[in-house]
Amino acid sequence: MQDIAENDAVPKLVTVRPDHEIVTRQRLPYFVGISEATAGAKGLSMHLVVVPPGGHAEPHVHRGYETGIYVLEGRVETRYGPGLRESVINEAGDFLFIPPGVPHQPFNLSATEPAKAIVARNDSNEQERVEPYDPASDA
Repeated sequence: MQDIAENDAVPKLVTVRPDHEIVTRQRLPYFVGISEATAGAKGLSMHLVVVPPGGHAEPHVHRGYETGIYVLEGRVETRYGPGLRESVINEAGDFLFIPPGVPHQPFNLSATEPAKAIVARNDSNEQERVEPYDPASDA
């Protein structure tokens, strides 16, 4: 990473205040934070995702980028791997790392409260490389 020289113009800091949610390819509500489109980011995206009570994402895979998740509220079971046969449960305060190319599907374990998490990826346009995953294809 290159530092700014004394005579270079200082890039502007960008504040993003999402005022509405979008529905992603994973079929979950996202509040878009930092991305190329919102902040001019070149190698990072960061969003708030909400998994509704009893809800889940569609099974999917992120091609070519890593994902870091910090759970703010709730308990989430993430099924992952071939056929989604593996499982991990995370709760508020947990960090979760998802390597590129690992199929996964999160489930909110509460029937009454939403689960919320911050999602960061090393791709500023991460929705472009989210692909649906059919667990039966690895059965």
